[in-house]
Amino acid sequence: MNNKISLISLSFAACISGCSNEQENPPMPNIIYVLADDLGYGDLEPFNPECKISTPKLNTMASEGMIFTDAHTSSAVCSPTRYGILTGRYNWRSRLKHGVLNGKSTALIPNTRSTVASILKTQGYNTAFIGKWHLGWDWAIKNSDSADRKNMRIKDFDDIDYSKPVTNNPNDLGFDYAYGHSGSLDMPPYVYVENGMATEIPDSITGNTSKYGWWREGPTSKDFIHEDVTPNFFRRSLAYIKEKSKEEKPFFLYLALPSPHTPILPIKEWQGKSDLNPYGDFVMMVDGFMGQLLAEVKDAGIENNTLIIFTSDNGCSPEADFELLADKGHRPSYIYRGHKADIYEGGHRVPFLAKWTDKIAKGIVSNEIICTTDLMATCAEISGYSLSDDEGEDSYSIIPLFEQKTLYKPLREATIHHSIKGSFAIRKGEWKLIMGPGSEGWSFPRQNDKTIDSFPKIQLYNMGSDPGETNNLQATNTEKVEELKSLLTKYIVEGRSTPGIPQENDSIDFEWKQVGFID
Repeated sequence: MNNKISLISLSFAACISGCSNEQENPPMPNIIYVLADDLGYGDLEPFNPECKISTPKLNTMASEGMIFTDAHTSSAVCSPTRYGILTGRYNWRSRLKHGVLNGKSTALIPNTRSTVASILKTQGYNTAFIGKWHLGWDWAIKNSDSADRKNMRIKDFDDIDYSKPVTNNPNDLGFDYAYGHSGSLDMPPYVYVENGMATEIPDSITGNTSKYGWWREGPTSKDFIHEDVTPNFFRRSLAYIKEKSKEEKPFFLYLALPSPHTPILPIKEWQGKSDLNPYGDFVMMVDGFMGQLLAEVKDAGIENNTLIIFTSDNGCSPEADFELLADKGHRPSYIYRGHKADIYEGGHRVPFLAKWTDKIAKGIVSNEIICTTDLMATCAEISGYSLSDDEGEDSYSIIPLFEQKTLYKPLREATIHHSIKGSFAIRKGEWKLIMGPGSEGWSFPRQNDKTIDSFPKIQLYNMGSDPGETNNLQATNTEKVEELKSLLTKYIVEGRSTPGIPQENDSIDFEWKQVGFID
């Protein structure tokens, strides 16, 4: 890891929190990053004028801060997006070329790679992770020769020794404190791990087959109650904020929610509140708990000097029951095509809110394209950390947007999107090139649909005039296709999309083809 500190950056970082000539060493801001799970762009009122889900607390956050209308995750599914958030690097540069990890997967991020937490820790921050990890860690295994990391059948968990430390966990990646579970809330084992140790040994097998509240059958600890996981993470986060606000050191809290992902389990207080379905209730519950977090920050007296970001890891999942929601006038993807897993906008365009009273004016709307990989460069600039060429290869600081500076060119030259199948798209300005014939995910047309061969092999859309991606212009705009394909190839080959010395991608054992990377 690179621990260099730029004196120029330090000077700027000091002034970024509102210093005056008389104030030599103002405190650096606290940073709270809240990541919802499978929350659609259209599920929050500030982003969807037709939204049927009431989100008053996040509405207030939006009015007191900034909303980004063109924010994107680096992938249309969970694990890869989380990799990008913490490393500032596109996931497909790692060994994760498609799909997601499971509850038994080994650690995806090597301890030698810098993360947002590790760079902030070098700059004097307290760092904490609370929530859904889904980036793999290494459970202690009784018999490594027979360990099966891919399957999630009951018998495949017998080799885990829950009494021994979990290695290559969040603490090894810069987090002073870490508490959470390994995969999604529907992926066993259902065990909390705190600073590398299971809080309790699983002593039962649980599962749920209900329409909204389902989770896979697997080992479960007594203290792991599915309905209480989201409330538990918020309780612990509120306690962390209250405790660390009393200390002189700034803190970074990464709160990774398991909701409103399946199992969709709103607690009794929120059941039926949306007049839609349990998914709508679950979103309202997340909003309610966010209200508690925002209130805790204010009560702790740190509101002015705390950056709070709220976003989602990808678009909404079909598990929300799109047909029923549509019948009631609600569209989780709003005007955008597709949903979670897709290369279309509904897969990776997400709500993104930022509040920082000392830095961000109230009620600001930015239409600039940003990506969740941008957290690393943003935190580096805030803290005065100088990123080396092998850190944050796909991360741009969004501080200029917070400051409403006039940009003479786009913040990001271009942004790469990635689907669950490992297919690529590149967005530059209003133009978006998709390296495949369909959704490259779960919506029609899928890769295995009988009609897929009748579609053009690539897609080109003008997002300014056609945000719904309905008019494929690839046949009449061949120069634009070649321009974007060339830039995409450049970003891939050079191992980075930011300026700097070219870097190596990890474990490239697959071919580049016109439709993208394929294992």
